[in-house]
Formats: sequence, C-alpha cells, structure tokens
Amino acid sequence: MREDRNIYIGSLPLDADEAEIRGLFAPFGEVLSFTLIRDHETGASRGFGFAKLPDDCVQAAVDGLDGLELRGCRVRVNVARDKGQKAPRRRF
Repeated sequence: MREDRNIYIGSLPLDADEAEIRGLFAPFGEVLSFTLIRDHETGASRGFGFAKLPDDCVQAAVDGLDGLELRGCRVRVNVARDKGQKAPRRRF
C-alpha cells in the first residue's frame, strides 16, 4: 500500500501560482495534489501552501527545496504536521 504525505511550503512570493510551485516539485516525483492557501475575504495568496507527494519522494523534495530562493523569498519546505499537533518548542 502506497503512503502519500503532505509537505508544507512557506515563505512563498505572494504572486506565486500553483503551476509555478508544482513545477518546483516535479523533479522529485509526482505531485498528487497542491493547495495554495488564500485569504478568505480577498482571495490573495497568504504565502504558503501544501503539496501531497508519494512517501518515497518526500524527503528528497524537502532536502532539495528547503531554503531555495524564489524571487527574493527564501522558501521553507518541511513535512506537514497533522492538524492539532503542536510545533516543537525551540530552545535558544
């Protein structure tokens, strides 16, 4: 049975579109789905989204894209947490 996993993509340029972001992930495997999160009132991009890739492609995509500079924005890419799961506390 194949597992699919969600990837969080943050710090995107506000004018980035779905086709552009899907294109970034294409070298790492099939993008099963992509959702760009938009403001409910204005419809404008909120600068982040989620992609679903087969489990065996996820780590390569995270390693290859996290920190990528896209039109002046340093993109953040990591495995998405399940809803309700808290982010780990950072210790400085």
